[in-house]
Amino acid sequence: MGLARMIMLAVAAASMISMASAIAGTATYYSPIVPSSCYGFEDRGTMVAAANPALFNNRAACGQRYTVRCTGPTNQGVPQPCRNGPITVTIVDLCPGCAADQIDLSEQAFNAIADPNAGRILIDYNPSDH
Repeated sequence: MGLARMIMLAVAAASMISMASAIAGTATYYSPIVPSSCYGFEDRGTMVAAANPALFNNRAACGQRYTVRCTGPTNQGVPQPCRNGPITVTIVDLCPGCAADQIDLSEQAFNAIADPNAGRILIDYNPSDH
């Protein structure tokens, strides 16, 4: 087996493992993003998110990065809300009302992967390497 083919197989296997470990959930969005529970009035950019209480884990999630990908709609209002590819967000806040599988994205982050008119979307998310 050639080296190029072995590399292609390794990349394909790594992609499948990464996708298999993703958590299926939902995303909403919020604004304003400052102050945050983790960083107060410190500006951490716009590609940020608030974690559900379990994920937030008493501030243990502060600063952790997640890759989030829109997978579909949750309502009939916007039948195809997804756009663009996945994004990476940093956890900066707590979303006390979020469900166990929910992440509350900044309005800018939500807008990068979906039509904000949807309000709520289906997502996959997992810890990011970058």
